[in-house]
Amino acid sequence: MQLDSTDKKLINLLQNDSKQTTKQLSLQLNLSVTAVYERIKKLEKEKVIEKYVAIINKNKIEKSFLVFCHIKLVQHSKDYVTTFEREILKLEEVSECFHVSGDYDYILKIFVKDMEEYRNFMVTKLTAIKYIGSTHSTFAIEQVKNTTVINL
Repeated sequence: MQLDSTDKKLINLLQNDSKQTTKQLSLQLNLSVTAVYERIKKLEKEKVIEKYVAIINKNKIEKSFLVFCHIKLVQHSKDYVTTFEREILKLEEVSECFHVSGDYDYILKIFVKDMEEYRNFMVTKLTAIKYIGSTHSTFAIEQVKNTTVINL
């Protein structure tokens, strides 16, 4: 799907506040409500817009301790990769997992209450996964920038 400038503006508006009504969006885009509605439906159908979510204040739910955990597998074989990825999907503490190049094979983004909860997670869940050779944890001191917006 080729995005025109109006599609890009619409996507940017929705990324900043997806709860805007089609009427509010139409006023900002100088389009009819029907035209905005049809564009949104097309963007959803083409999977340009995958889903709508609520972004939660992690302090309010006691999950503000952010850890980036680098994982190195014992060996980078298909079986080891498949097993690790299948098991990591089961861990609710892991919000994101990236297969990366470089010194480590994966980077995990983990939200827990505090250091004690992270230690418990490491000991009982993460290191129980087969084929992990080593881990390296980095703890976030302060969030400088965090956005879900990809400007078009």
